[in-house]
Amino acid sequence: MSARTMPVVSAWSAVSPYGVGRTAFVEGIRAGRAVAAGASEPDLPGVVVPGFSAREVLGRKGTRSMDRTTALAVAAIGQLADERAGRGTAFGPGTALVLGTTTGSVQSMMDFTRDSLVEERPYFVDPARFPNTVMNCAAGQCAIWHRLTGPNTTIAGGRASALSALSYARRLQQAGRASAVLCGATEEASPWRTRLDRYAGGDAHRLGEGCAVLLLEPPDTAERGQADVLAIRLGVCHDGDVRSALAACLHRAMADAGIRAADIGVVAPSQPGSVPGKQEEAALADLVGEHGPAVIRTTELIGDAGAATGALQLAAVLAAPPADPAARVALVTTVDVDGVVGCALLRHREGRA
Repeated sequence: MSARTMPVVSAWSAVSPYGVGRTAFVEGIRAGRAVAAGASEPDLPGVVVPGFSAREVLGRKGTRSMDRTTALAVAAIGQLADERAGRGTAFGPGTALVLGTTTGSVQSMMDFTRDSLVEERPYFVDPARFPNTVMNCAAGQCAIWHRLTGPNTTIAGGRASALSALSYARRLQQAGRASAVLCGATEEASPWRTRLDRYAGGDAHRLGEGCAVLLLEPPDTAERGQADVLAIRLGVCHDGDVRSALAACLHRAMADAGIRAADIGVVAPSQPGSVPGKQEEAALADLVGEHGPAVIRTTELIGDAGAATGALQLAAVLAAPPADPAARVALVTTVDVDGVVGCALLRHREGRA
């Protein structure tokens, strides 16, 4: 795979507040349906996957101590595996996994720490729950459940996790470390995530959750490509000028892909809220405002999914390809509160959705 070769998205799946699986996500995104916070699970804060629990979705075996972050990822990959198996194939030998997160399961970490403080002895904790406190728990469990034998990587990058994971997956393929790569990000809604977001001065959006996973294959082996990944660019904003930092990424990505603003038919911004969100929208308006592409604001529809935001943005532009056949390029942008900015360009293949 040459240094300039980019991967192909051959399949994808999502677990989101619209439900479990790709079909529910496609229907929700195309309808532009916003999900109300607390509508399905009053005991959980934010916008959550309706009726989701590890035991109900994955079965009793191996799920007694599984946290929600891990269960979302295992379920999303399971949905993708089922779709592939229906066509006579699942995941080939050596398939890699690159999974984005913020910190893993915040709820698991806080609960385990609390138990060590309130139990009669600090070591009177449930040892079965200790793996949930480790950041790469979800990726490791996904590999075990779905027998993924290739490189297994966790990328912790907040809202920028998904695009960072996409970039890392591309490098795995270019270096010859893997042919097929599962790439995505996962985040749970939980009481402790809500508290920490509030303490940190969280943005104006409702908290959400979910997981989306793409199957990336090299162009010469992708059996059914849906979209070509044209370019990925990431940068850092040191001085608070998100607009300029993101604009630089956008122009570099377009130069890498050899496209014009008029080629972009759909845009999915990350909307981090407050000033960064306004600057993100301004950078996009500077680039494509006069061309009027469709805009998919996943955060308004299904809440702020943290690390999974970018993965759900990627899934959204795959679920709703541009209507104009002359503008088949989709643009996804991200801005994280820590100053990381980035973008990805994908081109839909004709007749694929």
